[in-house]
Amino acid sequence: MNLEKTQKFIVNWIRDYSTKHSIKSLVVGISGGIDSALTSKLCALTGIHTAVVLMPIHQKKIEIDNAINHVKFLKSKHANIESIYLDLSSLFESFKDLFEPKLKTNLSLANSRARLRMSTLYQISGAKNGIVVGTGNKVEDFGIGFYTKYGDGGVDISPIADLNKSEVRKLAQFSGVSENILNYPPTDGLWDDGRNDENQIGATYQELEWAMNFDGDKNKITERQKKVIKIYESLNKVNKHKMIPIPVCQIPKKIKSSL
Repeated sequence: MNLEKTQKFIVNWIRDYSTKHSIKSLVVGISGGIDSALTSKLCALTGIHTAVVLMPIHQKKIEIDNAINHVKFLKSKHANIESIYLDLSSLFESFKDLFEPKLKTNLSLANSRARLRMSTLYQISGAKNGIVVGTGNKVEDFGIGFYTKYGDGGVDISPIADLNKSEVRKLAQFSGVSENILNYPPTDGLWDDGRNDENQIGATYQELEWAMNFDGDKNKITERQKKVIKIYESLNKVNKHKMIPIPVCQIPKKIKSSL
């Protein structure tokens, strides 16, 4: 991958889209992870006003520190950066208190964190005549569906969704993202116990990239590779509803014509 050309192509793509649709601001949620760090840097390079938003919900201090330091890095290089810090922890707790215990499963509450962040980004975006910029990569968005529907999956554009995680890492390093972020284990920041992506998935992103592109003989691969393919295929199937358009009930014309 030609890193310089790839960076320039994505920056121009964001700028062209924004110009075409009279967008005045780019809004990016910052987590302290590599995907949002790269996305925010690419947005900054467009020269368009870019609001980078930190929205911790009971998040690890190291992740918040990584995010804050990344914002400082962006501001030192780009005059078009505005930073917004909103601790959503108390809002999340108030939200939880609305529900009786049987409606508060761990997974549903984890996804609610992502949806509170999405609503926050759109509140800011609406006030600034902007768009919410997605931070998902190709494996997450189109391979295993590792995101929250109407949460971090609720965005207007996805500038890095055609890049695998390994490509994101290379482009992030080329773009000046700090080693602290580059080396930090990928995490969705949705769990109090701090579990990372690989803990949840059961495979590394490198393994998932391999599985996503595998087109060989399953009888000639290792047991670990067979397990990774099983993980990939299982997640791809169960999360398919996130990755395809919402089903629409198509009513036959002969039925509609009788209405």
